[in-house]
Amino acid sequence: MDVDVDGYLERIGFGGSVRHDRATLAELQQLHLTAVPFENLDIVDGHDVTVDALANVAKIVEQGRGGWCFELNGAFALLLEALGFRVLGLGAAVLLDGPTRVIDHLALEVQVDRPYLVDVGFGNSFTTPIDLNATGPQDGGNGIFELIGSPQGTTLTRHDATGVPEAQYRFKRVAHTMDQFDHASRSLQADPDKHWRAKPFATRLLDRGPDRVTLTSDRLKVIRDGVTTETPIASDEWDTTLHAWFGMRRRA
Repeated sequence: MDVDVDGYLERIGFGGSVRHDRATLAELQQLHLTAVPFENLDIVDGHDVTVDALANVAKIVEQGRGGWCFELNGAFALLLEALGFRVLGLGAAVLLDGPTRVIDHLALEVQVDRPYLVDVGFGNSFTTPIDLNATGPQDGGNGIFELIGSPQGTTLTRHDATGVPEAQYRFKRVAHTMDQFDHASRSLQADPDKHWRAKPFATRLLDRGPDRVTLTSDRLKVIRDGVTTETPIASDEWDTTLHAWFGMRRRA
C-alpha cells in the first residue's frame, strides 16, 4: 500500500514545489505542526493506538486526526520518504521528568544538505529543523535549543529564560524501525501513572507558529503575539471546542 502523498500534502496545506532543502523541510514541519494536532484522545478513550505508520497516515489523512510521537513522526517519516527525503527513525529517552535510559520517544533524522533533527510529535517543542552537526545554541522557531553530546548520546536541550539548557530528550543517531517502538507504545498506553491515560489534551501551532492553541481537560489556552488567553471549558462544551479549534471529533 502506497502513501497517499497528495492527500497528505492537502491535509497539511502544502501546495508548493518539493525541493530537498532545509527551507522545504522546515515548511513541511511547520505546516504539519499547524494542521495535525499532538493529542491523546484515543488513549484516554480506551482505543488502542498502533505504531503501524501506514495506518497512522490513514488516521491523519482520512480521519482528520492527530496523535502522539509514534503516530505523528512515523507517518511524517513515510511522507518525507515518499517525497524523496532520506529519513532515519531515532529512539529517544524523554528527560522532562528526570534522568532515564528508557526509550519512549520517536524522533527523526532527515538528510538534506546536512542531517537535521525533525520532530512533529513532542508537543510544544522546536518548530524548525535542528542542525545535528552544529554546536552551540540554535533558533528552534519558538525558542533557543542546543544539542549537547555525552557518552550516553546526544541530548536535546531548550534554554530557559536565563539561558540555562534544560534537557528535553536524549538519543543516539542509530536507525530504528517502527516495530522497535511497539513495546514502548503498549507500555505507555497501559501505564495508569502516565499522563497519557489520565486526561485528554490536544495542541497545535497557529499559522505555523510560534502562536499555539492547547485544549486540556478543563481549559482552552491560546497564545497569540506573545499574549496568553485562558478560558475555562465546561465538560459539556469540550467536544464542541475540540471541533472548533482542531476540526476533530472523538471516536465513540
